[in-house]
Amino acid sequence: MVQLGAGDAVKKQGAISSFQLFTVTLQTMNKKKVLVAMSGGVDSSAVCLLLRDRGYEVIGMTMRVWDLPRQFTDGHTEPDFIESARELAARLEMEHIVVDVREEFRENIVRYFTDEYRNGRTPNPCVHCNRDFKFRLLHEWADRLDCHFMATGHYVKTECHNGRTYLLMGDDARKDQSYFLWRVPQETLKRCIFPLGDMEKPQVRRYLDEKGFAVRARQSESMEVCFVEGDYRDFLNAQCPGLENEVAGGCYVDSTGRRLGTHRGVPFYTVGQRKGLGIALGRPAYVVRLNAGKNTIVLGTEEDLQTKAFFAEDLLPVSEAEFYDCPELAVRIRYHSRPVPCRVERMDNGRLLVRTKEAVSAVTPGQSAVFYVGQRLVGGAVIASQKGIGLYL
Repeated sequence: MVQLGAGDAVKKQGAISSFQLFTVTLQTMNKKKVLVAMSGGVDSSAVCLLLRDRGYEVIGMTMRVWDLPRQFTDGHTEPDFIESARELAARLEMEHIVVDVREEFRENIVRYFTDEYRNGRTPNPCVHCNRDFKFRLLHEWADRLDCHFMATGHYVKTECHNGRTYLLMGDDARKDQSYFLWRVPQETLKRCIFPLGDMEKPQVRRYLDEKGFAVRARQSESMEVCFVEGDYRDFLNAQCPGLENEVAGGCYVDSTGRRLGTHRGVPFYTVGQRKGLGIALGRPAYVVRLNAGKNTIVLGTEEDLQTKAFFAEDLLPVSEAEFYDCPELAVRIRYHSRPVPCRVERMDNGRLLVRTKEAVSAVTPGQSAVFYVGQRLVGGAVIASQKGIGLYL
């Protein structure tokens, strides 16, 4: 096992030749060296076993990005997940490296997370992290270690169409993670293998059990942000000392601007929130809009959260020509939401106007709008401020 720091990371050494594949599968790929992102959990453990059993030379890479108290056994200096990954690598007699990137993660991902909340937007750290951090580092180290491919435990699939690599939803609809990967660059995606894309979670657990890894098969999994333990508001206060005093005393208002009461500060609320508002209006109230500049929060009814049009920005289509000409487009505005049929229009200010066939609720600035044609992911964008959207309804 080799442990390395952030300073050991290298820049990409140029593009690597593309290979023609209609579907990227284990059966059709050459048996070559692959770098696996190892978290020590169920999914990455299964990936290592699947690839090894199919004749790949597997190298495991574990990123130490953030330390939480619950990740440590008393008296240990390393998180349990690193020890778990190391134990698996030793049992499989495969090379394993640990890359300590905690400082870079703090400066890149954690700062983005806190800045977005301060600006009245709800961050999507997993999307940001996958593009700018995890897959970038995986790609850099794959080049450095002379690995032809990279692999992760995401429940997605890929296919090649018109010279571009597209993500497909995973077969396990409950675990499909394509929503979080829309910003992964083409040069990285075309070298990625996702062995779990055609499996369901219970199958993965059974596979580990059958291979003699019963303890790993029964491991639980966390669905929370990996670096936040508990309420994100406590995390904000810990990372931004004095924030609560700085933003306290903002006003709740209704849609006409009439003052309704005071709140803790815009960073501590999200669009669609109902609980924890600290105000009694005699009827259910929801956060409809946030204005960080004025530190005001617009409250309204559940109906006020419904819309059939919204703005998005920073569009990244897999193929721009195919994206705008597609008659069967559907959009997903949050993880686990159902894709809703839509039309898109390019606006003069560079933004995207998305019109949905049916109403969607709580469209939240900062979150991702991810576009699909059937199971195929064809692009994504960031939901923008909805100021002025009433003109298009």
